[in-house]
Amino acid sequence: METIETAEAFKAKVEAIQSGPHYKKPVAFGICRVDYGQLNTDKVLQATYPVINWEENFGSAAIFMEALAENGDTVELDGDEAVCNVTLGFLESCLNAFTPYADEAYGEAHKNIQVISALYNQIKSAGMREGEFRVVFLFNDAPCRSVEATYLKLYALSLGKVALRSINLDGAFGALPNVAWSDGKPIELEWLRENEIELKFSGEYPHIDFVDKFPRFLQHIIPADNTRILDTAKVRFGAQLHPGTTVMPGASYINFNAGTTGVSMVEGRISSSAIVGDGSDVGGGASILGVLSGTDGNPISIGKNCLLGANSVCGLPLGDGCIIDAGIAVLEGTKFTVEEEELEKINAANPGANLEGDWLKGKELAGLNGIHFRQDSFTGEMIILRSRREVKLNADLH
Repeated sequence: METIETAEAFKAKVEAIQSGPHYKKPVAFGICRVDYGQLNTDKVLQATYPVINWEENFGSAAIFMEALAENGDTVELDGDEAVCNVTLGFLESCLNAFTPYADEAYGEAHKNIQVISALYNQIKSAGMREGEFRVVFLFNDAPCRSVEATYLKLYALSLGKVALRSINLDGAFGALPNVAWSDGKPIELEWLRENEIELKFSGEYPHIDFVDKFPRFLQHIIPADNTRILDTAKVRFGAQLHPGTTVMPGASYINFNAGTTGVSMVEGRISSSAIVGDGSDVGGGASILGVLSGTDGNPISIGKNCLLGANSVCGLPLGDGCIIDAGIAVLEGTKFTVEEEELEKINAANPGANLEGDWLKGKELAGLNGIHFRQDSFTGEMIILRSRREVKLNADLH
């Protein structure tokens, strides 16, 4: 690609590419480094993206596609995803196109140029294995097929580029290999088995932190300054944490495609697809069920300023200002008794609810505001009341 001297010429070049045969508007794209298997040396175990683009920076996408075509690797535009190898020629073509912005490359507005520049300098000084760096494009939000595309989507979730439960993650478990993780690096289990004797006798057997298809959140994501994660094992990559979230050690855990949408305290388990709202507190050992854990496939959202007491179980969506007392299970099929006076207050807090009767199933209470779920300590009956207190987090901790 010839050197482009001005911003106006760059814009004209982008428009020409976008109207040409080598361009298709992507949903997402980025450049990643991949880790290969130690035994199956062509098997991709992990993909690391310093920057991802989701429904943005289409000018950079156009330059990437044109640079690939110029260097003999035309992007396949007919599929849902495309994965192409980075070459030195590709990087040089991109740098020529980005010349008008070279002096601004290290600002927030030009992260893709920074990626190209940093990678070019690295390869020029240290070289690279063929296929070690890849350009990845997603053209449709379709089921995951490759490791590279799956990681791109997990990054989008953990970086807050997309909302939780808003993208297609079907096929992710099939696309990702199950590996041993050692200090952030993936190791093939087959390689460990084949070399176990020699590694152990020589004292070189690696320390294995865990075995999973997914890495941990902190292996790939730098959280906001006011976000605290006190144990790296407690948040899986693909989770999303709103700034100000605190994840305590112990019984806490946040799965992928789950997390918080506001400042929250997490001392319990947020299962896959579960979402916790602003100002809410998931108490020690409390568990929010996932779509495979007895919710009839209905994902659970917890509203704002809710409290899930220690060791409680929540199996239905909650509105704002709800409380579940410690140690009880609130499920869709649980029957709750309610006094007439309390029911009137609950209906008043939820216009349009029109609840009736002296007992209700949990499913009828899904998503309603201001309900206090309790258990009568004399009779054992499950009861509901209109919540009488406001849940407030300690501002100094968040």
